[in-house]
Amino acid sequence: MKGSNVLKKYLILCSFVVTLLHADELGDILSDNKELLFDYKFEANDLESDKLSKSWINPIRLQYKKNYTTQFGDNTINTSTYSVTIDQPIFRSGGIYYAIKYSEALRHTNASDLTLQKRLLIGDAVSILFNLKKTKLEQKKLRLLIKNDTIDIDQKRDSYEAGLLDSSFLDQAILKKSQDEATLLEMELNLLELKQKFSLLSDKNPEKLKLPVLKLMSKERYTSENLDLKTDRLRAELSSYNEKITWAKYLPTVSVQGQYINGDINPLFIGPGSTLQEQYYNYGFSISMPIDVNAFTDIEASKVEKLRAAVQVLDRKETVQEEYQWIDNSLVVLDKKIALAKKDEKIYQNLFKVTKNLAEAGEKTSLDTAIMNNSLQIRRLDQQIYKIDKQIRLLKLYVRMENVL
Repeated sequence: MKGSNVLKKYLILCSFVVTLLHADELGDILSDNKELLFDYKFEANDLESDKLSKSWINPIRLQYKKNYTTQFGDNTINTSTYSVTIDQPIFRSGGIYYAIKYSEALRHTNASDLTLQKRLLIGDAVSILFNLKKTKLEQKKLRLLIKNDTIDIDQKRDSYEAGLLDSSFLDQAILKKSQDEATLLEMELNLLELKQKFSLLSDKNPEKLKLPVLKLMSKERYTSENLDLKTDRLRAELSSYNEKITWAKYLPTVSVQGQYINGDINPLFIGPGSTLQEQYYNYGFSISMPIDVNAFTDIEASKVEKLRAAVQVLDRKETVQEEYQWIDNSLVVLDKKIALAKKDEKIYQNLFKVTKNLAEAGEKTSLDTAIMNNSLQIRRLDQQIYKIDKQIRLLKLYVRMENVL
């Protein structure tokens, strides 16, 4: 028993590793250009956030001036001045702290939104892979139906020529075969369109990519890792910081000023006992507070936005849970369709055996046997198609989650 448990754990581990390898492969499914575009978007987001986090620091102003004047006599007097000036707020009633927090929250919000955009593109590419496989299975199914249509036409033609059947039945059989053949041609166009759409998203060969086997996760996991919900929560945090920044904007601000000057002294100002310096400093501080008639409205608007963002999180949570429930319910329906197809498969399997035995006894024809065999294969293909439909629905959940695909 102990050896059996070890083997079981080993197989589970191998399955997990294979799943990760497939996830890595599909996570890298996008074309190089699209990957590069997202890399630049993520990098730009980080740089913009870094810039915003330091936006409260005022630039240091460097200035060089050269002045000429002919005001005093016939000689032209020239003076030059070099100065370094700072005017830096050091206290904004908490506004500086919340501005830094806001920039970090904005970084995470934009990163989450970009991650979702990338996941949706990956999801589109994987969905196309599933639909390619589904369309090929549907083509196989339709070719079997057309084989049955051909047999049905032959049988009805024989009955019609023998005077046992009305011509309308033969017309309907011919029309059905024609419609199925037209549908098969439409599927060819659909395949071409799917391949073209895939080529716009990925440089890889769709025939060589292995599809993942997705399983339904718990509602709790889907809710906790949902990128839409995570982004809305980050936006709510962003709005909360913005409200505090707006408040601080209308409260007192303390700033320090400093200036270093190195400049020529006008010769006319130099005389006995002069204490003028070519190099000197100006410094001080200021306390300011704006009085704005729109202050209350501005603060209230930021508060309303904060409340709206909080409600958006609650609304998104309900939407996410409803999405999960809809997928879960649709999977139940598809499981029932698979079970029904399996039931039909058993019926056709028995009918095929009976018809084959009757054909060997001369009571049925080989055409009757072929019809039963084709119908049996059709119901087996239906099961595979329904399973792909399940995967496509599960993919709708996976693309909106973190750490998958």
